[in-house]
Amino acid sequence: MEMKRRNNINRIALMLVLLLMVSSSWAKKKPNFLFIITDDQTNESIHALNNPDITTPHLDKLSSQGVVFTHCFNQGSWSGAVCIASRTMLNTGRSVFRAPNNASYLPYQGKGVKGSEQVALWGETLRKSGYHTYLTGKWHNSDLSVKKSFDRAEAIGHGMYQSRDKNGDHKPAYNRDGSADEVWKAWDKQFTGHWKPTVKDLIYDEDGKPQIGKNYDVHEHTTNLFADKAINYLMTEAKYSDDPFFMYVAFNAPHDPRQAPKRFVDMYPREKMKTPASFMGEHPFDQGDHKIRDEVLAPFPRTKEAVQVHQSEYYAIITHFDEQLGRILDALKATGKADNTYIIFTSDHGLAVGKHGLMGKQSQYDHSVRMPLIIAGPKLEGGRKVDEMVYMQSVYATTCDLAGIKTPNTVEFRSIAQLLKDDKAKGEKYIFGTYKKFQRMIRSERYKLILYPQVKEAQLFDLKNDPEELNNLYGKTEVKNIQQELFTALKQKQQELGDNLKLDMFQ
Repeated sequence: MEMKRRNNINRIALMLVLLLMVSSSWAKKKPNFLFIITDDQTNESIHALNNPDITTPHLDKLSSQGVVFTHCFNQGSWSGAVCIASRTMLNTGRSVFRAPNNASYLPYQGKGVKGSEQVALWGETLRKSGYHTYLTGKWHNSDLSVKKSFDRAEAIGHGMYQSRDKNGDHKPAYNRDGSADEVWKAWDKQFTGHWKPTVKDLIYDEDGKPQIGKNYDVHEHTTNLFADKAINYLMTEAKYSDDPFFMYVAFNAPHDPRQAPKRFVDMYPREKMKTPASFMGEHPFDQGDHKIRDEVLAPFPRTKEAVQVHQSEYYAIITHFDEQLGRILDALKATGKADNTYIIFTSDHGLAVGKHGLMGKQSQYDHSVRMPLIIAGPKLEGGRKVDEMVYMQSVYATTCDLAGIKTPNTVEFRSIAQLLKDDKAKGEKYIFGTYKKFQRMIRSERYKLILYPQVKEAQLFDLKNDPEELNNLYGKTEVKNIQQELFTALKQKQQELGDNLKLDMFQ
């Protein structure tokens, strides 16, 4: 009897040891990351946060479950394709003037890079730390950077998909003037664009070396395609693997041509779309690249009807994306790994869609430089809002912090992990913005200074009292000290970031 009792005690002790070992293993298990990024989605585009006129139930739910950063910004661009610069900064962690013009030409010299040291890419860093890394959707950086960053990549999308007419005419079909006789329809698949994306996959040759496969066409909307790929990965490789995963799921939506199934467009009758408070026929002056492709998608001067049709289709494609986002989040839950997964949702930059007489994102107004950022995950307070100013590109360093990984020395955007939980943590004192040689911007919590050196124009806005950025205070006596403070801060940021554009005419 005594022997039996001792054996039972030994078995119980062994079970407790095993349970402790398993518990310890789980405690040390790195979190998963599901990163979802859209294209051209302005900050004011989520129903529950800031826009009662748009329907986004899944983004609403995510914002209630995660931490919402209300003042998230892109640092700017050296290119009219602002998304390339934004994504290069995101995936290299380098600031705008030191991010390689194409995130593949490494090694890269610059501040924080010594000798032949290479710029460590985001996916590459997590991959070397034990993560299985996955990409689907828009990349808009180099093929080499895909091979360095991801174990698996499928349906790698182009930067954008031009809409063509039914005869395949190379003349762009997406020119929306709001006229009653328009034949172009957002849901008509004959106009290709999002409805017929060309994509490619990461493949491995017979020696196991990664290669980028040939382009192929898919007859499926980009948003559905990328969601399907993400869901398939979650339900197969991610679900059954013991390795932590990093998913980079990048949608082309809501970039033009803004196409969506008819039921989404019908939700937003164009005649009921509200005219933006900052609507004007044209921008007061040439802010640089005034007639770039984004701007010629609507007539000059702008009309109420043209802006309404753009708004209708913009909201429709966002709501369509929101539905697919819900499918992805449901799949994540079905894997059983949601409790150990950080979900990060953001966009590469914003979009004007008729504000300030503009249609694109090549400006320094908040509608174009500011985007949503929501982070949900283990032990984060749902529905918490952080008003501190941050850069979107900080998510690279943030994931390293959350995973307990050393952030590479080449990363310049600092982690915002502390802001996720600490009410006393601080963001950026100033946000810097740039667009080619045409614009420079500095923004504090309350004021924004924008300089246009090529046309010698300047703007100063009190964002607290003028959130639509309509009342230019530049040169007024009552803001002389504020103007000088911001100009000094801008010059300091130029020096810090390596910007040599002369602004002496504004002194």
